[in-house]
Order: sequence, then structure tokens, then C-alpha cells
Amino acid sequence: MAVSRAAVLSLDPATYRRHALHADDRAWIEKNCYVDIWIEVVHALGLEPLAMLPFTLAVDFETDQWTFFKPPAADLWDLYGIDVQELNVWRPILDQSLTHLAAGKLVSTEADAFFLPDTRGTDYRTQHTKTTIVIQDVDVEQRRLGYFHNAGYYTLEGDDFSHLFRLGAAPDPTFMPLFAELIRIDRLKRLPTPALAAHSRRLLTRHLRRLPARNPIAAFCQQFTQDIPHLQEQGLATYHAYAFATVRQLGAAFEVAAQYLEWLRSEGDEDLDPAIAAFGAISTSAKTLILKAARTVMGKRTVDFGPHFDEMALAWERGMNVLLARYAGGAEI
Repeated sequence: MAVSRAAVLSLDPATYRRHALHADDRAWIEKNCYVDIWIEVVHALGLEPLAMLPFTLAVDFETDQWTFFKPPAADLWDLYGIDVQELNVWRPILDQSLTHLAAGKLVSTEADAFFLPDTRGTDYRTQHTKTTIVIQDVDVEQRRLGYFHNAGYYTLEGDDFSHLFRLGAAPDPTFMPLFAELIRIDRLKRLPTPALAAHSRRLLTRHLRRLPARNPIAAFCQQFTQDIPHLQEQGLATYHAYAFATVRQLGAAFEVAAQYLEWLRSEGDEDLDPAIAAFGAISTSAKTLILKAARTVMGKRTVDFGPHFDEMALAWERGMNVLLARYAGGAEI
């Protein structure tokens, strides 16, 4: 390694203030590991992450999961001048991180949450779980890492650093490098808020063309009803994994979508209140559903979830019709 210390931004976890999208009063403080890191990276760069959120509206039920929603690289470039490219991990990720951080680039990489102390109480030192972090500060001599993960910016050190980067581990031909990306920020665009909102509206129109061809919540209802007996047989651990892939992604996506529309409303867009209310209702209903279904799995009871899903499905149609009329030339679901 040519250097042993490199950092891109001057950040301190003790004073770092996360974005309002991750405020404690949110129904879904953590959405998913990838969108969460992007909210905080964009925020830490002094930019507004709300502008990048139109992609949340096109989420769909994907047979056994909801869309694991994440900002498209093209949107990040259009809005902020952030260039995201896959990192060819042909050397140890620690070596490559030092190289690219020293050149002013951030590194996004998959990581094992077992060694991430910010997951204390869930995964930290209890279970090996794949997640995504953004590396922005590495000190090899101090064995210290500054990284974005979930709802904030954190540090780890000591044995966690050594295990995360497999320092001293014997060569293992079966170990496959984890997926990683380069984040180039040398051509950032800091658009005035009105111009940023105008760019975001254009992205919104584009993503509305990607709406599911049928009501995705109604489709989810059919599958959910079939899945409950299997989940009751498998138990709560399987349900938690299922709920994260399905109900949590549904609820989090529409909470974020509602917050995005609130931002557009603050920038002068009118007639969005019915859509904001509809998507907020989906988020709230998903929160209720995730808890109610957990009790059903534990109690092995038969429960009719149909009315609950019917309300969410109608809310999806109401909200989308508002947006289609406002941003897509009056089309309807």
C-alpha cells in the first residue's frame, strides 16, 4: 500500500447530524442499506437527497419481494454530478480503498454486519449478514475506519477493522470478493434549489412511465395470503427475513415517496396533498401489517388480511392517479 491513511471528507461521528429522512420520528428510520447510505452521502456532501427520490414511486411486488429500491446511477449523475462506477476488486478491498480515497473518491462495498458496531443489538457479533457501507476514512496504523451505514456515519476500530478487511487471514481460494463501487465526486453540481427541483420533476415524469402494469399491492395480497401458512410452519426467524424483503420495503418506499412529494410541495407544486396522504397511509398500514402478521405467525392463527390490503391498494391507485394527472399528461391507472 502506498499510503496508510486517507480520507475524503472531514467528518466526526460525534458531531455528525443525519438527514431528516432518518429522523427518529420516521416510521421507517432505516429503509434499506443501499438507499440509506446514499441519503447520508448526498447529505454529507452538502446536497439535498430529497431530489433523488422519484425512483421510489416505481417500486413493484417482484413475486417474492418488493423492489429493493435504490437510486439509479444515472439519476445521481443528472442531479448532482456524482459518478458511480463498479470497482473491479482485483486487489484486497482495503488496498484499493486507500488508493481511491487518496484520489478523492469514496468506495461503496458490501460488508459483513457482524463487524459493524452500529448494528449493536441486531447483527453485531451475533450473526453474519451482508450489507453495504461507504468507506470514506481509513487509517491502517490505527486500525480505524470511518464509514456510512444505514442511518448515519460511524467509526469502527481494532479487531472489527482487522476482521472486516480479513487482515492476517490465511489465503482462501473459496473467498469471493464482495461487490464494490467507486463514487467520483470531482464534478459535483450544486444547483440552486429551483433548478434542482426542475431536474427532479423531469426524473419523476420518467419514473412514472415505469409504474407497474397492475396494482402491485393487490398482487402482494394474493401471495401474502399463500405465504402465511408456510411462515407459521417456519417460525419467527423466517418471518423476519420475509418481512424485511416485503412489507418493510413497501412501507419504507412509500414513506420516502410521501416525503419527496412534501419537498416538491414546498417548492411550489400544487394539488399534491391527496397523493401525500395516500402514500403516508400505505406506510402507516405497512407498519401495522408487519406487527399484526408477526403475531399471526407466532400464534398460528387464521386472519383475514384482505381488508387491510384493499385499503392500501386503493391508496396506491389514488396517489398514482394524482401524480399521473400532474406530471404525466393526465394519464390514469
